Amino acid sequence: MIWTLATLSEHQRRILELLNEAGPRGYPQALMLARGFDIELLTSLVRDGFATVATETVGAGRRALGVANVRITDAGRQALEG
Repeated sequence: MIWTLATLSEHQRRILELLNEAGPRGYPQALMLARGFDIELLTSLVRDGFATVATETVGAGRRALGVANVRITDAGRQALEG
């Protein structure tokens, strides 16, 4: 199925727009959840190829923390363009 802006839900479109503006590093998954986006919705966008999740290790003082960043894919950009 080819997804277009018309077939995306309002929530899917909002997430993809946020990711599109986030830049190449993406948007931290934890912040997306804190903003009220549903994990199942994020998972469906990844499963359908509109987004990916990349983990990176960041330093926090003497500790290293894993951060999951959600990024839009080319398919996600195309879906936004309609």
